Amino acid sequence: MTHPSTGPSTGASTDTSASTANDCDPVSASSKPLSVEQASAQLLAAARVIDGREQLPPTECLGRVLAEPVISGTDLPGWDNSAMDGYALRAADLRANSGWLPVTQRIAAGHCGTPLTPGTAARIFTGAPLPEGADTVVVQEACAPEHGGVRINAEITAGANIRRRGEELQAGAQVLKPGIRLGPQHLGLAAGVGAGELWVYRRLRVAVLASGDELVMPGEPLGPGQIYNSNRFLFRALLQALGCEVIDLGIIEDDREATLAALGTAAEQADLVLASGGVSVGDEDHVRPAVEQLGSLDLWRVAMKPGKPLAFGRIGETPFIGSPGNPVSLFVTFCLFARPFIERMQGVRDAGPPTPLWLPAGFELTKPLKRRDYQRARLEIDATDKPAIQVFSSTSSAALSSLTWANGLALIPSGQTIAIGDPVAFLPFSELVPGCST
Repeated sequence: MTHPSTGPSTGASTDTSASTANDCDPVSASSKPLSVEQASAQLLAAARVIDGREQLPPTECLGRVLAEPVISGTDLPGWDNSAMDGYALRAADLRANSGWLPVTQRIAAGHCGTPLTPGTAARIFTGAPLPEGADTVVVQEACAPEHGGVRINAEITAGANIRRRGEELQAGAQVLKPGIRLGPQHLGLAAGVGAGELWVYRRLRVAVLASGDELVMPGEPLGPGQIYNSNRFLFRALLQALGCEVIDLGIIEDDREATLAALGTAAEQADLVLASGGVSVGDEDHVRPAVEQLGSLDLWRVAMKPGKPLAFGRIGETPFIGSPGNPVSLFVTFCLFARPFIERMQGVRDAGPPTPLWLPAGFELTKPLKRRDYQRARLEIDATDKPAIQVFSSTSSAALSSLTWANGLALIPSGQTIAIGDPVAFLPFSELVPGCST
């Protein structure tokens, strides 16, 4: 089940210890909640890289995960070339001719000159091959054309402004390692060493479904007690940002048999099943017991807020992650647990928990919290031009507007108070989900 939002609010909190009615936190004596670190380690240990690779041109590989190394097919640069617009010459000739040399040729990028005649200079442009016999390029700003030649008006250093063949990379060198998510810089380098196609892992197929009779699709009229299904769009966008193929199975009614059927279908079609809602212990929470009936449930409580009733297990052989129905809980648990798990399945080599930035607090916490809290936070510059972390005025896990106000999460440890200026762990959205801005 999901729960309605309390509505938008703004501003930083001065006491973030208040609980809300929307913080669904059932208590069970059957097991002790795992720490965030324990839960994260358990999920990552269970993740397996998917089978299946495909070969694609670099133009189709943005955001994909590299499956095979990229080997340079050429030296980079491929020849000695000029690093600047200027004049190519022999340093010894310049000294012997009192700073003036005749210019006998012009060499632009993409063209090769002739061997440099002793005692002469060549007009040369950035990237153009250095003519045989030249050992120095003098930048044009230090030169003055004069009587069909060039006069050098500055001290020069032999060998200056030349990029030597292979000084960056040599043919046969590994330039990109498997397991990286390919960004524009990687694709540019791959193209620069002549890689016409790259081996990447196939897209991860992820089935998503939402549980709750109260859910209605945007654009449809709301009935009594109904809310719009924001989780469907939140899930899809988070997965698409990670380059996944999304299998959208829509809304599951709050019924045990319907839940069993939907989860079974999802497991047959996907590499991973994600569900929102239905993972707590209420009478209408059918997802968690359905997963136990169809497979196994290895984890379902984490000592954190929001997102304590996080579920992880398998439906047959297909891994399953279930998040609470509140949208903020879904977002936080996805970023902290589902994202690294998905990246590990995609073949990302360094998939793991995010590394926080430590920044001064611009808020106070006077009453220690009972468990670790991930509050919606925003990095701001205060009146003294120094960075400070502010937190959203409400800690409700239903306040979806808080995610648009924030540009990250503030990690608030349990059992601690915070004074203004104290260092706080901050997780920028840009580090939690590809494409999220700060």
